Amino acid sequence: MREHGVKLILMGHPLNMSGTEGRQAIYTNEFAERLGAYTGIEIRLWDERLTSVEAERVLKQSGISIEKRAKAIDRLAAVILLGSYLDSGGAA
Repeated sequence: MREHGVKLILMGHPLNMSGTEGRQAIYTNEFAERLGAYTGIEIRLWDERLTSVEAERVLKQSGISIEKRAKAIDRLAAVILLGSYLDSGGAA
């Protein structure tokens, strides 16, 4: 990360559909704190609700086989998460 000049790590924040934090969100918060302390790089959590659902919808519409879809969902969900962050002006 230092070699590439990384200044920010964006992590999905797995909130409940109600917007509250469940067990996984608490674990994610703890991990983000430890990672930030270890790396000295800012960690920003970003709401990841429905990113996998949107990724599944996009992949299904593209006609990709179920087998290939399963392998691509997490990557596309990450792209959707990053796009959401950038669209919000988060990188400004």
